[in-house]
Amino acid sequence: QVQVVESGGGSVQAGGSLRLSCVASRYYCDFNYDMSWDRQAPGKAREFVSLIDSDGSRSYADSVQGRFTISQDNAKNTVYLQMNNLKPEDTAIYYCKIGGRWCKEYWGQGTQVTVSS
Repeated sequence: QVQVVESGGGSVQAGGSLRLSCVASRYYCDFNYDMSWDRQAPGKAREFVSLIDSDGSRSYADSVQGRFTISQDNAKNTVYLQMNNLKPEDTAIYYCKIGGRWCKEYWGQGTQVTVSS
């Protein structure tokens, strides 16, 4: 059974940093797949944060561009999100996803990030 587990969340002050990790265990697909991060703040819809594809190409939401960096360890189906210069508006539950157009998608349970001003 595939398991997607996020870690690294916590509480920091504005301007601080956190590094999130996500490991997808027992996941396999014959086709290319991506790993990505979304987030959901209280009372708001879930939104895209960042994605890294099988070629290593990265994309970011405008709100985190220049502050967040996504990276991966393909061999271990692991993705990281380095978050610097955190702002109170970054407060949310961060969710990791693995999958792709021809590959089944799986989500983790999320990890809480709280940024205080």
